[in-house]
Amino acid sequence: MSTLKKLAGQTAIYGLSSILGRLLNYLLVPVYTLSYTTAEYGIVSEFYAYVAFFTVLLTFGLETTYFRFIYKSENKEKTFNEIFSLVLIISGIFLVLILVFSQGIANLMLFPQYQNFVMWFGCILVFDATSSILLAKLRYQNQARKFALIQLSSIGLNILLNLIFVLYAKRAVDAGNTDGLAAVIYSPAIGIGYIFIANFFSSLLKPLLLYKELSMYKFTVSKTQARTLLVFAAPLAIAGFAGIVNETIDRPMIKYLVYAQSGDLEFAESQVGIYSGNYKLSILITLFIQAFRYAAEPFFFAQEKSEDKAKVYAKIMTWFVIVVTLIFVGVSLNLDIFKWFLPKEAYWVGLKIVPVLLLANVFLGIYYNQSIWYKLADRPMFGAYISIGGAVLTIVLNLALIPLLGYVGSAWATLLVYFGMSLASWYLGQRHYPIRYNMRKILLYLASSVVLVLLGLVIQGDNVMVNVAIGLAFSAVFLGLVFFIERPLSALKKR
Repeated sequence: MSTLKKLAGQTAIYGLSSILGRLLNYLLVPVYTLSYTTAEYGIVSEFYAYVAFFTVLLTFGLETTYFRFIYKSENKEKTFNEIFSLVLIISGIFLVLILVFSQGIANLMLFPQYQNFVMWFGCILVFDATSSILLAKLRYQNQARKFALIQLSSIGLNILLNLIFVLYAKRAVDAGNTDGLAAVIYSPAIGIGYIFIANFFSSLLKPLLLYKELSMYKFTVSKTQARTLLVFAAPLAIAGFAGIVNETIDRPMIKYLVYAQSGDLEFAESQVGIYSGNYKLSILITLFIQAFRYAAEPFFFAQEKSEDKAKVYAKIMTWFVIVVTLIFVGVSLNLDIFKWFLPKEAYWVGLKIVPVLLLANVFLGIYYNQSIWYKLADRPMFGAYISIGGAVLTIVLNLALIPLLGYVGSAWATLLVYFGMSLASWYLGQRHYPIRYNMRKILLYLASSVVLVLLGLVIQGDNVMVNVAIGLAFSAVFLGLVFFIERPLSALKKR
């Protein structure tokens, strides 16, 4: 239990910055959805979907590679310098290409007027990619406080600038105040661009705060070592890129397929906005997975030589499933409460996809938890195979379902893909790096949560108070099931 407590403690520490930080960022969603139309929010969501693609490209799996090689390295500073140098080279080439071809990229996105947005995002991506390796070094050195301070400072600046630009200046100018500070700060011609400007400065802040780590860095490139690092990293990059296809390709596909059917670009962007807004309601599972991954990756590698590692990995999986299924039940059956996260009723038409997306993220979390097997076994290509298969299936299902069901089809495609990926990872893992997970408990919690959500949604009607009571009651039933099976209080008393 001491190793589990250690992981829980690290999850809590890194979670302070990742969960609190992302939660604060998510709290901007009500500001955006209230301040902009569904079509405008769709444009914002599409830009950030592309950001996710290129973030993976620029880091190129080198963050995970750093953790894999640093524990084996005799000269740890040299290993860091070599990995950071590779990221700088990749980022430099990328930024030059973005600046040169920014107008062509904007044209391909059907936004010829947004060339400046493309250039801003090129810079944002470079700042974030370089910072990710510097922050990985802090995680390895167990500098959790500094890590949290830098992350929260960046996020705090982003929120502050958004509140100034969007909540204060935009509202004042929209209300007719053309004099004073608001008019100086805000220009309607830039519009949603202020969201990206805030992101630009908040991303720039991270490398500035990491000046100490940057001052110790020396550009180092060894052809032999670079080849070794890139050979290990390439499958992870492919897997990561394919994974991002699974996570974000639905936004541009909804846009282009709906636009092809309707011929109305604004309507297509509106559908993207509604889908993206409701996707945000899976926030709690997403936040937990994010915090867990920050702590789990270095923890799993550190446990590799432990005799009890298989038992530890299995126990972690069981409790991970308990937490994410509890969130799935709690949010799905209390949408009358959570829907106010999207204050404009124009978004509520998409609430029906929330339980589907929540369950999809449950399986995504399970897949991330399982993925440690191919990293520990030094078989990263299996991760690439699974993710590529998922990416192909994502594209095929979206092509088939969006014309029939619109963005609802994307939600179901997401669920089917993540379920398939978790199943494939489990099957391959049992063959190549077997970990005896407690499948009886895992399947029991998954099945119970799905049954409770389906039953609750069938019973719930138009009365908000009754719906809330049903949601809370069914959530309590699931929690009671967990306590009955796991008996955590009894385990604590024994200790």
